Amino acid sequence: MSDRKTERIPPEGMRINKYIAHCGVTSRRKADGLVEEGRVRLDGERVSEHGVKVQRGARVEVDGTPISLDPFAYFLLNKDKDTISTTDDPKGRDTVLDLLGVSQDEKEGLFPVGRLDRNTTGALLLTNDGDLAHRLMHPRYEIEKIYFVRTRENVKPHQIDALRRGIELEDGSAAADRAAYAGDTKSEIALSLHEGRNRQVRRMMEALGHDVVHLERIRYAGLTTEGLRRGQWRRLDEREVGALHKLVSL
Repeated sequence: MSDRKTERIPPEGMRINKYIAHCGVTSRRKADGLVEEGRVRLDGERVSEHGVKVQRGARVEVDGTPISLDPFAYFLLNKDKDTISTTDDPKGRDTVLDLLGVSQDEKEGLFPVGRLDRNTTGALLLTNDGDLAHRLMHPRYEIEKIYFVRTRENVKPHQIDALRRGIELEDGSAAADRAAYAGDTKSEIALSLHEGRNRQVRRMMEALGHDVVHLERIRYAGLTTEGLRRGQWRRLDEREVGALHKLVSL
């Protein structure tokens, strides 16, 4: 490995499950399972203990495929409409990676943290930090997400209350942590959620009989799209990265 790839390994080494997670393969917990199943090798030897540490310059393989650390990268994207929140699309549609103006090498290993559906715009984090991504998406950490919603018809006050109390969906009750009018008309509201179910906001509004004409995530884990036009992106600074790690106790 080059120094550029080993600089993330401290002098005392890195636990094998953390190394696998930081390579973007899977979470630490699932990495422990890979070790138990005998699917991990370190310098050619099968790893059998969770406490094994990877030293700088070591070779790690999972299922016979070498894995290595790329420097962590963190991007905030203001996702545009008609863009898929995945790393590739078999139908040839634009993905969020297509919007990043960085080299193909730097895109390698990046993935979106969670998803926004095709027609939802707004804040989307992309990273190759698998451990951070896993925790941000885990319900345990209750990461706040704030959405701006515009509906075709006015949202009535009792419906705002219903959003706070909870809406029955096919996969269980879903409630907003906060809900309020957000614009000049009663067809614009803001919702704060910590859950991340598929199409949750759209389904909550549809259950109230509303057609959503615009949905934007304006805040995710403390990150906002302020200053970013649709389709634009920026790198997170050290302060922002540190805040994300603190948020999920890393």
